[in-house]
Amino acid sequence: MAKKGITAAGNWIVDKVKLIDDFPPQDGLCNILETTSANGGAPYNVLKALSRLGAKFPLKGIGVVGEDGDGDFILMDCEKHGIESSSMVRTSDTTTSYTDVMTSAKTGRRTFFHARGANALLDIDHFNPGRLSCRIFHLGYLLLLDKLDDFADEQQTHASILLQKIRDNGVLTSVDIVSENSERFSKIVPASLPHIDFLFLNEYEAARITGLPTIDEEGKLDINNTISTAQKLLDMGVNAYVFLHFTEGAIAVSKSREVWRQGKVNLPKDAIKGASGAGDAFAAGVLYALHEQKTIPDALLLGVSTAAASLLHPSCSESILPLEECLALGRKFGFAEMVNA
Repeated sequence: MAKKGITAAGNWIVDKVKLIDDFPPQDGLCNILETTSANGGAPYNVLKALSRLGAKFPLKGIGVVGEDGDGDFILMDCEKHGIESSSMVRTSDTTTSYTDVMTSAKTGRRTFFHARGANALLDIDHFNPGRLSCRIFHLGYLLLLDKLDDFADEQQTHASILLQKIRDNGVLTSVDIVSENSERFSKIVPASLPHIDFLFLNEYEAARITGLPTIDEEGKLDINNTISTAQKLLDMGVNAYVFLHFTEGAIAVSKSREVWRQGKVNLPKDAIKGASGAGDAFAAGVLYALHEQKTIPDALLLGVSTAAASLLHPSCSESILPLEECLALGRKFGFAEMVNA
């Protein structure tokens, strides 16, 4: 039987989004203008975005949530968006993971205050790789999944063992990374790279994993250096494509060293309400296209268009539109030119 659908696992988070007038200095005060609760974390964001894009293929989530109100919120939202949640485990040992997302109304930039909660318990025994019937399995975020980030021996992490088992079952694997400030990138992530087909990350994460610079001496993104980091990641084991996103747009680099570039949608600045979840929205657009066997240029186009739609609301996914309406944003506002491309 042909495999179909996208299963996503990892961090299931309730984002408690607080729109503030601006970030205060240390010990200073700011005003909270609006508070909402919404989805957060790679599997939750990606699957909800796929649902809102209008995916007709099966969507399934795997993870651990608490036996609390936030856990109820996640499971009800999954049901609302047609996300199959029978493999979601509930625990009374800790709370559902949540993040206070402080979003500046002035700039759209955000800062995260995160409680790891039940996500820290997710491990290999929560999965049954031999029974996965999906075409693509997406895991995120490495470096924010305590058990899966643990080393089983000197070379393998729990995540790398899991991803290998899933690939051995004929499922394409996709992984995203979290932008933490630590030295763990070069220790933990490389173990999983040989078991990843599609790697999603930003320029900061790419630089931390490879040790190669992506920012020039003036503090600006260097596209040529960024392409080099993607090629290094492929040399380190990624099997098919590296998708690297940044403020200006995104690139894709294949194992055979083909490179594609796509500028962001030129949304008016006053239309941008928050950047939370934009990376996951980009991944959702790309994965939608890959599942439907579209070209890489089409995948990047849908990726930046989905990301643009996500910027229209402070939460991660509430403003994501059906596929054709996302693509219409690019036709309406145009696309940015890629720097030093």
